[in-house]
Amino acid sequence: MRTLVFDGRTGAAGDMICAALIAAGADPAVLDPVRDALPVRYEVGETEKNGIRATTVDVLVDRHGAGDADSDHDHAHGHGHTHDHGHDHDHAHSHGDDHSYGHDHDHDHGHETDASRDETHAEGAGVHRSYREVVDLVESMGLPDAVESTALDAFELLGRAEASVHGIDLDETHFHEVGADDAIADVVGAALLLADLDPERVVTTPVAAGGGTVEMSHGTYPVPAPATTEVATRSDFRIVGGPVDRELLTPTGAAILGAVAEGVDAVPDLAVERAGYGAGDADFEPHPNVLRALVGDGGRAESETDRGRTVGGGLVRDDIAVLETNLDDAAPEVLGGLQETLERAGARDVTIVPTTMKKSRPGHLVKVICKPADVEAVAERLARETGTLGVRQSGASHRWIAEREFETATLRVDGADHEVTVKVASTTDGEVYDVSGEYDEAAAVAGATGLPIREVLRRAEAAVRERLADE
Repeated sequence: MRTLVFDGRTGAAGDMICAALIAAGADPAVLDPVRDALPVRYEVGETEKNGIRATTVDVLVDRHGAGDADSDHDHAHGHGHTHDHGHDHDHAHSHGDDHSYGHDHDHDHGHETDASRDETHAEGAGVHRSYREVVDLVESMGLPDAVESTALDAFELLGRAEASVHGIDLDETHFHEVGADDAIADVVGAALLLADLDPERVVTTPVAAGGGTVEMSHGTYPVPAPATTEVATRSDFRIVGGPVDRELLTPTGAAILGAVAEGVDAVPDLAVERAGYGAGDADFEPHPNVLRALVGDGGRAESETDRGRTVGGGLVRDDIAVLETNLDDAAPEVLGGLQETLERAGARDVTIVPTTMKKSRPGHLVKVICKPADVEAVAERLARETGTLGVRQSGASHRWIAEREFETATLRVDGADHEVTVKVASTTDGEVYDVSGEYDEAAAVAGATGLPIREVLRRAEAAVRERLADE
């Protein structure tokens, strides 16, 4: 399986992601749709970080083609901090200023000065847009479906993060630096470059967020800043502090990774074909300020989006949260519908256990398994559906789950073909230990053919076992 691995030991920003993808083999020529839609130009060059040759990407904006950033409007909305990622200035930017990730403009690619061409380094240049305006702009670019979907996923992560931080609805969100031309160029550019590499799987090791504090118009906040933190809660990858007291992970960088990558604890088994480094401009002795990208043939991916860490025993560690509440007055109809309603909120499993409550009254214990990022939504839905006055979170932090794949068994009965989905459970080394047909589909086939449900299940499972034995 062709796998792309991001290794963000000194963080990630939008321009660093683009640079790492180009260094790993993506063709910069695929960035043309962005250049056609925005008054920007990508300048690709090289630099050296602690002895490592790395690729750089700068987004330059035509000063006559870009609108002026409304700084008064920015301050009124309270977006006063910068994601400088390594150079010293007055923290005058807003969320997502990826190009302030230490740009000293000392690269050896020799771009022309502003005096010799009518361009300027982007850093938030151009119109600052609302979330809906950004979506409309991306949809107007004529991008391939997969590229457009990736870019919109990243902007939705950013939009929901901003909405959560400021307590507003998604459609009311107004992007400042994140909605400027350079940030859009980073997000859409990364989506185009990723599509050009065309990996089957994308993963990222834990990403360094940095440390210390960051100044915002609302005050001094610890790193990672609120928007970055909110993006991380909605993403699969993990963040770690350090290795320096600077802000290393920008909201835009986090959103791109959140839209495309699953989190892993370490670089997986990989037959490396290409290795590339995308540079930020600051120097962090002794840490090379680069985002590494590895491309190669790797192991098969886990079959669910809630992938965990593989350990001894042949199962996968899956991080979860367990919510519980006791009910003594819930109607049977409400209890019967909890599985469906809570699943829509993010629950992975719902169990209802009859129990005896105070004064020997009959009641029910409701236990819900969900991902940590979905706890708040699931707890709220549980309270609204049942009227419970409290939901507690138990101490369980993970579970051990099998690798799961789904096969389709085709049964021929009286000259007609019928399909039943069969779930195949295996250990991490590929040893199959259970094959189970999906009951609802088997029941439908049984109703159509007159066969007993258990016979349909037996035939479907036998067909899949036979197929697996032949592989």
